[in-house]
Amino acid sequence: MSIVGPSGSGKSTLLNMIGALDRPTMGKVLISGVDVFAAPDGELSVLRNRLIGFIFQSYNLINRTTVQNNVELPGIILGMSPSEREKRSLKLLELLGIGDKVQFKPTTLSGGQMQRVAIARSLMNNPTLILADEPTGNLDTKTGSEVFALLKMLSNKFRRTIVMVTHNPELALETDRTLYIRDGRLEKEVVH
Repeated sequence: MSIVGPSGSGKSTLLNMIGALDRPTMGKVLISGVDVFAAPDGELSVLRNRLIGFIFQSYNLINRTTVQNNVELPGIILGMSPSEREKRSLKLLELLGIGDKVQFKPTTLSGGQMQRVAIARSLMNNPTLILADEPTGNLDTKTGSEVFALLKMLSNKFRRTIVMVTHNPELALETDRTLYIRDGRLEKEVVH
């Protein structure tokens, strides 16, 4: 699903509420039937880590450590064993076509490769929901199309829900549904 709207319309705020980063002033956020804000604050971060994967436009990678360590971070937070983290991170990086970059630092990678690392990190804990805030925004058209194709493959092959904020109307048309947001309100929904 894509979320489209002009700058300042509330797209990122909506994504942050869905991702349990911002609390809504009214209403509920249900993920897999769980009201995420009904959980105490201590449990909220655990729920978020298990249920939601995040992909950011600016990648949000830790430059002083390796690609593999960046991917493993959600598994560390979840308490996954080192051997399971290593096995899972290597499998994800291979799946995303950058298995040869595990010991590289993010600063040595291209934008498309860094976004693939961010995608692998978002999948580390096998989340139900993946939230992507302008995942192709910092990429050239060709690389952006490749990253979008990866997201579609992940959605189809692994049956994951992906909610993507985009300013690109062509990419929005390629998603299953598009929500159009204006001034903090849902303007319309289009099923493709």
